This record gives sequence, C-alpha cells and structure tokens, in this order.
Amino acid sequence: MKKILLAGLAILSVSGCAVEPLTLQNEVTYIAEWIGDEPVVGRNPVSLTFSEDRAYGNAGCNHWFASYQLDGQKLRFSEIGSTRKMCAEHIMKQEQHFLELLSQIERWDVSKIDQLRFWPTEGAPLRVWPEQN
Repeated sequence: MKKILLAGLAILSVSGCAVEPLTLQNEVTYIAEWIGDEPVVGRNPVSLTFSEDRAYGNAGCNHWFASYQLDGQKLRFSEIGSTRKMCAEHIMKQEQHFLELLSQIERWDVSKIDQLRFWPTEGAPLRVWPEQN
C-alpha cells in the first residue's frame, strides 16, 4: 500500500511541475512593451489581438486591423489597415513604426522571461505581454 501511495505522490509531484508552453491565443490581447528598438510611449497601449482569421488592436492613436497567416512559428500579417485619426507627432511616429514593423514580421517566439516576440525580416522584435486585467 505504501509503495502505491508513494508512486502516486511521485507522479503527482512531477505532473504538478509541468508548465504549458506559451502560445499565441485567439481573443487574448497582447500589449506591446517595445516596438523594435524603441520602448512604447504614450497613454494608449499599443495592442494586438488575434481572432480566427484577423488580427486587430490599437496602434497608439488609431485602431488597426489585418489578415494573418500562422504556421507553427511562422507568422505573416497582410492587408494591414487603420483608422486615420491625428494625434501628437511622437505618437504618430510610433504608430507608423509599429505598422511598418507588422508588415515585416516573419516569425514569433518566446523569450527566456516568457515574453512573446514577433520578429521582422531584420532588426529587433516587437515584444508583447498578455494583457493583465
């Protein structure tokens, strides 16, 4: 009886340590911390949400939307568009940089600190965290 109990406890302790790998999830909003080499500025978060066949969010001033193709670690955005509201110049520059970077994304991964990274063809990634409610 003791052997069965010990074996059961050993299995539970090992399975309790298993951590699911971080994946891209639909209907989860991700908040950008860095857009390439630049930290996000402004009061409005730069966000990204995936749905079944579209991606959308806030680019800092305007709302954006796009189609995307996801195949494992490969990720591509296409048909990127946005609303056309004007904001402060530094926010507009950040927004333009964000939308340009989105059009160059080729893949995604997870950093050692569990931060999602979206990698363009060249340069630093877009780094995001799941939104905390």
